[in-house]
Amino acid sequence: MSDERELDWEKLAECALGILWLNVHEHGRVWKSMPWEVTDRLHEKGWISDPKSKAKSVVLTEEGEELAQQFLEKHFGPNNDDGGESTGV
Repeated sequence: MSDERELDWEKLAECALGILWLNVHEHGRVWKSMPWEVTDRLHEKGWISDPKSKAKSVVLTEEGEELAQQFLEKHFGPNNDDGGESTGV
């Protein structure tokens, strides 16, 4: 994926910050990785390989790849239809 895609980068940044908040621990410090609860759920849905390994990455399944592209366009594409608006902060 290229950064030149027409995406709502403000909304994407807001969602990423919300996901980081799931990993908050002391004085606003957060881990810069996905929370285990999120990756476990993605694995349970069959969208990624098992995240419980020593590898620092996971593999998207075929269904996961298709859905990831669809969700990106649905929620952050130029014609996103989720009705939400970014704060523009």
